[in-house]
Amino acid sequence: MNSPDKNLPATLGELRARGYEPTPVKLEMRRNLIRKLEAGDDLFPGILGYDETVIPEITNAVLSRHDMLFLGLRGQGKTRMLRMLTGLLDEFVPVVEGSEIHDDPLAPVSRYARDLVEQRGDDMPVAWIGRDERYHEKLATPDVTIADLIGEVDLIKHAEGRHLSSEDVMHFGLIPRSHRGIFCMNELPDLSPKIQVGLFNVLEERDIQIRGFTVRLPLDLCMVFSANPEDYTNRGRIVTPLKDRIGSVVRTHYPLSRDIGARITEENAWTDRGGAGRVAVPHFLQEVIEETSRLARTSPHVNHASGVSVRMSIANYENLVSNAERRGILASENPVVARPSDLGFAAASSRGKLELAMSEEAGDEDRLIERIVEEAVKTVFDEHLQTGQFDRVTEFFESGNRLKISDGESTAALLEQIDGIRGFRKQVDRIAAELEPELAAGETAAGTQAAVAELILDGLYAHNRINKRSRRAGVTYGA
Repeated sequence: MNSPDKNLPATLGELRARGYEPTPVKLEMRRNLIRKLEAGDDLFPGILGYDETVIPEITNAVLSRHDMLFLGLRGQGKTRMLRMLTGLLDEFVPVVEGSEIHDDPLAPVSRYARDLVEQRGDDMPVAWIGRDERYHEKLATPDVTIADLIGEVDLIKHAEGRHLSSEDVMHFGLIPRSHRGIFCMNELPDLSPKIQVGLFNVLEERDIQIRGFTVRLPLDLCMVFSANPEDYTNRGRIVTPLKDRIGSVVRTHYPLSRDIGARITEENAWTDRGGAGRVAVPHFLQEVIEETSRLARTSPHVNHASGVSVRMSIANYENLVSNAERRGILASENPVVARPSDLGFAAASSRGKLELAMSEEAGDEDRLIERIVEEAVKTVFDEHLQTGQFDRVTEFFESGNRLKISDGESTAALLEQIDGIRGFRKQVDRIAAELEPELAAGETAAGTQAAVAELILDGLYAHNRINKRSRRAGVTYGA
């Protein structure tokens, strides 16, 4: 990118005249972090639940000028935060025009830049690059080579007549190209040990060696990594000397409270579908979705070392909205309110996001998901309601009556069925107003009542007060 502002220096001479001085990238990040702290700025916008745990550790690491390793289970926002570190870089910095490694005009390190400064002097052209161009990321895979990261001899350049001992014959890898910026290696344990060894010099001595040539490039960069805990990553491990060279290891974690988890899910799920249809999601259903993930993380049937990603909550939330949207289209309802029966397809959005314990059968995944959802409904039901409130409902079913509900059933049809239970509709109206005051009035009132009615029925089933049989066509409640 050329100069973003016509008033910025375009040559080395103009840059010197402005009093520009090179700043190491870690000092640059430290300086900008201090400014943000003094101004009270949000360091990681959109990252929730880490204010008192993870973010202070990152802050201390940057202030200490450390390289960092973000260690945590999948779906904990590691990569997202690593990419947001670019917010601590200056908006624009000057580079030697044409330099592959973003040489500083006043402190060039590559042969190309040094020769250009010597040849052109103060007339040497200067370009300006933005902070996003100073961040490079690589996913560690077993086939990553030293040439990918550090560099290699370019035989084409050698064939053109350049001598093998000259720096001009080198092709730089991602790490030298991250000079004066941030280099991120994701899933570090997946990198083969011999390649990890190749990072020792970069982390400690801050230079690189290519094919044994005496090429010393005093690189200026911040190295950051992400990794799952080693007891989960069966494919490899981080070699001890490499860990020793990483300044700070930051532990990430899943949301510490259900409310924080629900906020993360709501902010990241795709719910604004556009078009004429609108889907409203009761708060108690958001609680059920987040509780499902929380219960999965503590279930003895789930591999705890694998973890249960926040992406499971997000996917379940999106499928809940989609099923309600589908029902609204088929029943010509707008707006439509999501109901517990819309969680009947949670298995589709949960498969693959939890890993069964070794003792579990592979085919048990769907049944496990169903049981966890039922337990989540029971937990949320118990926080808001008591089974003793609904004796008339249980008496209705004990008398031999049945009630059949499908996820595609219209709100009017569902409410017509529950009207057959003496006094139940009145209870539902009152509870809906207490649980969902914003949705229990206006266009969404009837849909909210239907959702609350399903919550009560599922809660009674979870407490073994009524029976429930599930079929593809829907569920049947009875004694």
